[in-house]
Amino acid sequence: MSPMRLVAVLGLLLLAIIGWFAYRLTSAPEVSAYADRQMTSTAVSPGKMSATFLGNTTILFDDGETAILTDGFFTRPGVWKMLTGPIAPNRELIAASLHQAGIKRLAAVIVNHANHDHAMDAPDVARMTGAMLIGSASTANIARGAGLPEAQIVVAKPGEVFRFGKFEISLRPTGGAPERRLPAGEITAPLVPPASVLDYRSGVPQSVLINHAGRNMLVNASAGFVPGALQGVQADVVFLGIGMLGRQSLAHQEDYWREVVTKTGARRVILIHWDNFTLPLDRPLTAMPRQFDDLDVTMNFLTPRGVQDGVDIRLPVAWQPFDPFLGLDPR
Repeated sequence: MSPMRLVAVLGLLLLAIIGWFAYRLTSAPEVSAYADRQMTSTAVSPGKMSATFLGNTTILFDDGETAILTDGFFTRPGVWKMLTGPIAPNRELIAASLHQAGIKRLAAVIVNHANHDHAMDAPDVARMTGAMLIGSASTANIARGAGLPEAQIVVAKPGEVFRFGKFEISLRPTGGAPERRLPAGEITAPLVPPASVLDYRSGVPQSVLINHAGRNMLVNASAGFVPGALQGVQADVVFLGIGMLGRQSLAHQEDYWREVVTKTGARRVILIHWDNFTLPLDRPLTAMPRQFDDLDVTMNFLTPRGVQDGVDIRLPVAWQPFDPFLGLDPR
């Protein structure tokens, strides 16, 4: 083969490789394929509680008197930004998102773990809304680095109960997915933004048990578990984190369902941590690219499990308040 022909062949091969990677980074399952599973806006009676999904693992719970929020991640920096430089909360975007969601005051912001897509914006959300920021020791160091007053920072002990209006909240240890794309470990000193995405280490992942007026919900933001950690926990509704669940072994998927759904007696599962959190919230949510996860694989696992165990599986729609207990009789 002549040198010129060899160069041409290598060039075409390089283009094919680049094209394949570009496809993997942009190709994603179609969320519209699960339109029949969507948990859309429902009328909520006065005095009852509504839930509003705000992307990733951010959920607003509001009964008209008291409101709490999980995580509160709105900045959602893009892939290129995360790869090429430090990231920081976008306070204008956070304020605009809170306004769009109708959030003026919050009693608490509860952070599941300290990776950037859960904890980076939480101190600013707490500052803007007057909320207590509840989470792990690593989350507390993110808050300190952001300048949140110590009086608004709470490091939760496992099982410790916090009361806000009709809400009772406690945190339980959970595990991250076995395959992690974001850093684990502890944040041992105040983390001052801007900082590398690698500086936002997870700390101790925790699930959030929420009781409101006698009805129980569990927010398990990571697709992982600690065997036995939810022993004795009962939840009618589980907000189930499925980030990277589609890349796990069938054995892990089965164990995850058993530990977080079956053992808690859940009758409804509302899926979270499925959308591409590197894209802004001002457009319809899309699934994570197949390079990182596969919503189709996850749904192909969850759907028959839901039918088998009588569990209603739903995908929430962003910005639309709904009654998470709709159609579920009190036990």
